[in-house]
Amino acid sequence: MHIEIAPISQELRAALQEKIDQKTKPPGSLGKLEQVALQAGLVQQTLSPVLQQPAIVVFAGDHGIAAEGLVNPFPQAVTAQMVYNFLNGAAAINVFCRQHQLQLSVVDAGVNHEFAAHPLLKNRKIGMGTQNFQHRPAMSEEQCKRAMEAGAAEVRELHEKGCNIIGFGEMGIGNTSAAALLMSHFTGVPIDECVGIGTGSNAQQLTQKKAILRQVMAFHPAPPTAMLALATFGGFEIAMTCGAILQAAALRMLVVIDGFIVTSALLAAASMHPAVKDYCIFAHCSEEKGHKAMLQHLGCVPLLQLDMRLGEGTGAALAIPLIASAIAFLNEMASFNSAQVSNRTI
Repeated sequence: MHIEIAPISQELRAALQEKIDQKTKPPGSLGKLEQVALQAGLVQQTLSPVLQQPAIVVFAGDHGIAAEGLVNPFPQAVTAQMVYNFLNGAAAINVFCRQHQLQLSVVDAGVNHEFAAHPLLKNRKIGMGTQNFQHRPAMSEEQCKRAMEAGAAEVRELHEKGCNIIGFGEMGIGNTSAAALLMSHFTGVPIDECVGIGTGSNAQQLTQKKAILRQVMAFHPAPPTAMLALATFGGFEIAMTCGAILQAAALRMLVVIDGFIVTSALLAAASMHPAVKDYCIFAHCSEEKGHKAMLQHLGCVPLLQLDMRLGEGTGAALAIPLIASAIAFLNEMASFNSAQVSNRTI
């Protein structure tokens, strides 16, 4: 997909920093909230940024590797079952979105199940799950491009309705394996250091998972482009997330990055368009093994450390209220001058 992402202009940086520093507080005392306020102002190119119709999009897809149950203790059917849980409003992401009044969209990117029409479900299915990357690329390059464009289309629809901040989540049994492969490819970290327990592997299953993914890396040595790496190792939901992240940045939206799986999509996106990172706010550091190293590779510090590793966009849903607080202090907190409070003299 053709897309252009402009690096963020730094023209307002000094004025935004001055506005932050003139609030009635010691400099830097609101910590990461000050960094978020500065970033929001730069993304929106204003001294008074606003959040409009914040949304979470959960992309769901199945993985060929999961059909054989070699890397995942839960059966592949759980992906579809969890989509029904989302549609019934009963999952963790539903709870957090209701609590914080966030729009929630659920997108069938490629679940191995045919869903009946449902008002909360978007059908953007590319296929009935990916191929098993033990034997062939997970998807063709053409399928990968279609998935990315579908993710971009989802973002455009929300943006046209007024949304200017968006977070992404995912559901797909086996997708920590796909994310670990993408991480190893894009960061150069050995695959064993990228592989975690996923949906609950025990020690024996984890050993087997690492061995299989080492074989996969050897079977697909160094795909030559980011697109081909995404097609080789990714999932339909990961490719859609990649396209969605790129489109959101191109539209100058604030992009809230969730955990391990979503960050793997960002690694591909950043390889294609490095400026995309300027638009991203990192919600939390997942307990999934490789996520901390992913964030270090990207040079990014997350807002939260809650020992979560659920996915679904739950970290993003918890971070958006903090982003709202950062913007609220920037817009509403008194300055030393307006409150007639003495500032520092040295």
